[in-house]
Amino acid sequence: MSTPLNLKIIIGSTRPTRAADLVAPWVEAAARSHGDFAVDVLDLRDWPLPMFAEHAGTIGDINDPTYSDPLIKRWNDIIKGGDAFVMITPEYNHSIPAVLKNAVDSVWLSFGFRNKPVAAVGYSAGAGGAIRAIEHLAHIVVEAEAVPLRNAVLVPNVTAAFDETGAPTDPVSAAALGIALDDLAWWGRALKSARQQGEHLPGIWRMRAAMETAAAPANQ
Repeated sequence: MSTPLNLKIIIGSTRPTRAADLVAPWVEAAARSHGDFAVDVLDLRDWPLPMFAEHAGTIGDINDPTYSDPLIKRWNDIIKGGDAFVMITPEYNHSIPAVLKNAVDSVWLSFGFRNKPVAAVGYSAGAGGAIRAIEHLAHIVVEAEAVPLRNAVLVPNVTAAFDETGAPTDPVSAAALGIALDDLAWWGRALKSARQQGEHLPGIWRMRAAMETAAAPANQ
């Protein structure tokens, strides 16, 4: 049997009354029973990251950044150790919560999400299931050089979406989560294998090197 993928489930809301507490246990249980993952739940309530303000003067040694706060270093280290990610998000003003955006932004210089798959689970009190937030999240994780999966999970009418055992009342939600986890396992293994065979340097470094070469005087 192959080694399980290190799956990080990120709970992207910290509101005291959040409905994520209905969704996250279901997602975690399904991921643990799937068979392809070693699961680690990262609840952003437990990660009070400062508002992102890192810059060249805060990183310390570029080969082993210290950042401006030890918590940011630990966050980068734990994300770097993941092979795949599930992000659980509600929808705030057609987008994701600020704490989730800040958590993604804070993975800086470590490129911890780079060349790794991300699946989204969205929930809402209404009928939308956070679909607009999921669409925005895909744009955000692309910029983090992650690989957002097409097949997401939508949980509309979240307060009535689970029975007394915590199981979803809509079979579509259960099927969607199974599909997303299967895709996450496939992409997780494919990308992990590709990373092990060697990666290009991040594009930002290659572009900087290209510009420096272009600006250098020609040899006489």
